[in-house]
Amino acid sequence: MGKLRYVVEQTFALLHQFKRLAVRWERRTELHDAFVSLVCSLICRRRL
Repeated sequence: MGKLRYVVEQTFALLHQFKRLAVRWERRTELHDAFVSLVCSLICRRRL
C-alpha cells in the first residue's frame, strides 16, 4: 500500500507543476479534459 500511495502522490505533484491545470481557465469541460490528457501523456513520456 505504501508504494502505491507514493506513486499517486508523485503523479499529483507532477500534475500540479503545470500551471494551466492549477487554475481551470477553460469554460468547456472537454478542453480541460484534453489538457489533462495531454499532461498525463507528457508525464508518461518523461518516464520512458
